Amino acid sequence: MTNIKITKMHGCGNDFVFMDYEEYLKTNLSLEELSKKICDRHFGVGADGLIIPVEYKGDDADIEWHYYNSDGTSAQMCGNGMRCFSRYVYDKKLVNKKQFSVKTLAGIIRPEILDNGLIRVNMGNPILKDELIPFKGERNIKIQDKDFDIHPVSMGNPHCIIFTKECPLDMAKKYGPEIEKHPYFPEKTNVEFVKIISKNEVEMAVYERGCGITLACGTGACATVVASVLNNLTDNNVKVNLPGGAVNIEWQGSASDSAKDVFLTGPAQYSFYADYIL
Repeated sequence: MTNIKITKMHGCGNDFVFMDYEEYLKTNLSLEELSKKICDRHFGVGADGLIIPVEYKGDDADIEWHYYNSDGTSAQMCGNGMRCFSRYVYDKKLVNKKQFSVKTLAGIIRPEILDNGLIRVNMGNPILKDELIPFKGERNIKIQDKDFDIHPVSMGNPHCIIFTKECPLDMAKKYGPEIEKHPYFPEKTNVEFVKIISKNEVEMAVYERGCGITLACGTGACATVVASVLNNLTDNNVKVNLPGGAVNIEWQGSASDSAKDVFLTGPAQYSFYADYIL
């Protein structure tokens, strides 16, 4: 048996297992195998994803991460995961400053640990070009005899935003699995159902690509506000209520000038430390 030191964290209920790279090397498993094993909620620790900090040898970022979903697939970005990652690497002194840069599959992401304990992450520009999302289809799909107007947005990973007046969580549970795998999205997609509460507040539920229903999705919250602004449904500073808590999204972009960074602010909390036995 091998003991692996792990840390469990969550951002608004979107939960992750963290381990140092040296601990990962003890496992003799691929990242795909380890993520499926350790994230299993019955036979493992239970989490939406596995995150491992990695020393970055380039000069354009301070640190790198490995991020894997619970189904063993890698993901380009995760907003809640990035907030937790930022807290983890700062507290472990893997970085020595409160503003730093992280190399991800979605590019360089820049988080900041605020004095009030929240984490503010510059998530970069949204991607709206179909071929880059990637998205290949129409802005309307039919699922289970129900028509949906869809709004594809990428935050380094693909999202399908659907505005509804019904309960977002019920809609995500019912229709999310089919939309995630819809042929319009060649790399599959995260699916967000969104109810507009006011110009500065929305309710959102998500069916995450590679995870299923989760309590929160940071990139989904960002994509939601981008789509809401582009459709004149909200202002540029929005509280996004998720099943696991709330985050704040700022985007000063518009339909005529979308090349503006999206900022995500929210909590990152520890759950526990443990020895995981392989």
